[in-house]
Amino acid sequence: MTYKSSTQAVPEVSTVPRHVAIIMDGNGRWATKRFLPRVAGHVKGVEAVRDIVEACSQRGIEYLTLFAFSSENWRRPADEVSLLMRLFMTALEREVSKMHANNIRLRVVGDLSRFDLKLQEMVTKAEAQTAGNTRLTLTICANYGGRWDIMQAIAKMLREQPGVTDFSEDQLAPHLAMAYAPEPDLFVRTGGEERISNFLLWQLAYSELYFTETYWPDFDGAALDLAIASYRQRERRFGRTSEQLVEQKKAS
Repeated sequence: MTYKSSTQAVPEVSTVPRHVAIIMDGNGRWATKRFLPRVAGHVKGVEAVRDIVEACSQRGIEYLTLFAFSSENWRRPADEVSLLMRLFMTALEREVSKMHANNIRLRVVGDLSRFDLKLQEMVTKAEAQTAGNTRLTLTICANYGGRWDIMQAIAKMLREQPGVTDFSEDQLAPHLAMAYAPEPDLFVRTGGEERISNFLLWQLAYSELYFTETYWPDFDGAALDLAIASYRQRERRFGRTSEQLVEQKKAS
């Protein structure tokens, strides 16, 4: 199923966001603040992922998308990149069976061709194992970038329709990496930074943005509730006026 873009149709709005997207920032700073090596922050960050997946499931959130490794993160020190890859593999080994038992589907999006073949095989196996699950769809964005996503979608569309010079959003949308999910209702970034950082550039067009000083390892169910509370206070107009929303409520 391909969902309509928020610029093409007004999506349904509910008190609980259907789709939450998170940039998990602050692992290294969390560790440094405690006089620990950065690796300790990343290990703790994996534990936080487990907790937030469960918290989202309990709150009725249908889609959770986590920015695990950006296409720009290759610029980090080689030993840290190597560590992140090992953590990813370890997490897959330990968590996939638990996710499957809890009816959670795993998707991994991004340019996986740069990853070790064993890791690619593990991703393929994990996606296949959880493909029929319906409680929550957890998407891990790995070697992902918003501009990469748009460019690869255009390339796929052009291969499907050679020579096309005039095309619409509807033609492009099915080729985006997350065409299977509705656009995020709520975007969260932990760690105090207030940037989107090349994450879901197309999909965040009308998402509500929430930034918190909390480092990712400390982001728990209570912190998620604060983000949802902020979301509930937003007036989601999608280009309309407040008066139109009032009239819509009266009509319903």
